[in-house]
Amino acid sequence: MSLFVPKFDESVVVREADAEVVGQAPTTVRLLADSSAAGGALSTQRVTLTAGADGAKPHRHENRAEMFFLLDGAADILSGEDVLTAGPGDLVVIPPGKPHAFAAVPGTGADLLIVLTPGVERFEYFRHLQRIRLGEATPESLLDVQDLYDNHFLSSPAWDARRA
Repeated sequence: MSLFVPKFDESVVVREADAEVVGQAPTTVRLLADSSAAGGALSTQRVTLTAGADGAKPHRHENRAEMFFLLDGAADILSGEDVLTAGPGDLVVIPPGKPHAFAAVPGTGADLLIVLTPGVERFEYFRHLQRIRLGEATPESLLDVQDLYDNHFLSSPAWDARRA
């Protein structure tokens, strides 16, 4: 087993007022720290969802764990073939390779802190999603960048049944 030791000299401080905001209700993403800012240790963002809104469709990361910490509200989180509901203060960590997705519980919003580790440059991925929302790029264009962002989409009958 190898140990990854991130390399950066200064503490990373991101003030709420300085965070880049991508999207708007029903899904708002605040870009907090990308991999390059944290010496490769992590990538992190805050995602705020209105009641019942989708966060991310089923996908997996080959080389990264993903952590979800519920700041407020309630979220359904797919972990493999299980869907669990997390509430304020709950932490869910998905290991590399495991299918996962997240969404606000119907009738309830959700506010999540999300961390990928080790980090990968992801800010441009969220900007790409924004271009899709604005009609400047096609949803299929995400297939071309799956390897770049280590974000591989898949189908999940368990998720589809829960979100139906």
